[in-house]
Amino acid sequence: MNWSAGFERLPPLLAAHVVLAASALLLGLIIALPVGVYAARHPRFGRVALGFASLVQTIPSLALLALFYPLLLAISAVVPIPALGFLPSLLALALYALLPILRNTVIALNGIDPEIVEAADGIGMTASQKLRIVEAPLALPVVMGGIRTAAVWTVGAATLSTTVGQPSLGDIIFSGLQTQNWVLVVTGCIAAAGLALAVDGLLALAENGLATRRRWLWIAPLALAILVPVAIAASRATPAKTITIGAKNFSEQYVLARVIGHRLEKAGYRVRYKENLGSAVVFDALAGNDVDVYVEYAGTLWTNTMKRGDVPLKPDMDRAVGKWARETRKITSLGPLGFENAYALAIPGALSRSLNLRTLADLTAAAPDLILGGDLEFLDRPEWAAIRTAYALDFKATRAFAPTFMYAALKSHDADVISAFSSDGRIAADGLVVLTDPKNAIPGYDALLLVGPNAGRDAGLIAALRPLVGAIPVDAMRHANLMVDGPEKASAEAAAAWLEAKIAAKPRP
Repeated sequence: MNWSAGFERLPPLLAAHVVLAASALLLGLIIALPVGVYAARHPRFGRVALGFASLVQTIPSLALLALFYPLLLAISAVVPIPALGFLPSLLALALYALLPILRNTVIALNGIDPEIVEAADGIGMTASQKLRIVEAPLALPVVMGGIRTAAVWTVGAATLSTTVGQPSLGDIIFSGLQTQNWVLVVTGCIAAAGLALAVDGLLALAENGLATRRRWLWIAPLALAILVPVAIAASRATPAKTITIGAKNFSEQYVLARVIGHRLEKAGYRVRYKENLGSAVVFDALAGNDVDVYVEYAGTLWTNTMKRGDVPLKPDMDRAVGKWARETRKITSLGPLGFENAYALAIPGALSRSLNLRTLADLTAAAPDLILGGDLEFLDRPEWAAIRTAYALDFKATRAFAPTFMYAALKSHDADVISAFSSDGRIAADGLVVLTDPKNAIPGYDALLLVGPNAGRDAGLIAALRPLVGAIPVDAMRHANLMVDGPEKASAEAAAAWLEAKIAAKPRP
């Protein structure tokens, strides 16, 4: 395994992860400690506060991160705040850190011997003196236990911030899972685990320093906890004119993002990537200028965002989508890149021959005995509803997989039919048969190059990207995808370099 591939990406992502986790833990402490003290003094309020913190813990962290994005997006229409990336991640992780700190603070203060508290009252201590001199030292071990638990949780959950566009160690893990590059997965997991252990060790050192009244033992970790993230953030500060390139969570998007990035870098721009974003998140981020450019598929906007159920010819759809994006979101569509990545139901060749399945209409009778595997979005998308209705499909079961694992599911017989992508090189490599769509239930999915409102006013950026329009044939895109997803396991950078060379060699009309 080529470990250097993982280590090359590690330093900037580790830096961003440290800044995010430290900031979230600090915010959680600022909220939870005073609330915990007040909750210990007022039991009725304490029950409400602990109930709220417990409720937050029942929400999956991935869902909590996703929920903050539309909320901040709505607020950003009134107050200019960033809705994607650091802020939603910070707020979600801080909420996740509340419960262990809050609960342990209440338990620790309520567990102090009442006679000690009465003695403090008897000698005339004020409430603040009693807290600082008597209660805090006695409660410290239990409170620090909650803080250490919250710190470890925060470091782990911060990997999920990738899904809302915040760089973290999750970038390596998600990308590695999608491309089955286990070097990246292991590198990201080891780094996250190591960071969690290091943070726990620093907090243990600080706890010892506070308990033994050796100031340097707690001042040094505190200084590290504050100064290191600040220094990292300052050194990694993004230049004001950096272009943000968005990408969804599959290999083709990673490759295209780097083709766009390389072209912009050659034109003198600085670029950064926000990957593993969902369809709705990345489009809203483009409209809100949190992302400047990305590749979207016409059918996705047509069915999911525009809520259209008709299926016009692809050129007509492309023009209609571009007009709608410009008029409603001030987004510029530079046009199709030259290939289509349509949803298509695919089955193993052997199954196609044994059941004589060639079209979706043929699948109607066979579906009750088969299992459908879809990507993480497909089974909730209107395209699936349209296909299911048009062909009266009723499968024995449906299962959702990360896109890469759908193909593995066919080989392991955990799925019989999958929602493949027409530009995926694994269709041919694995000998799959794509079932035709005689009723035209599936719309066209030309890959459109979209530019956000602010970036759309940059003539230099438009000039740099326009040569990509119509320049990528589907066979070239399939080969680049197979480089990443197939046995070669090439990086997105390598596949993008190959594709760029192919584009450069293609004669222009």
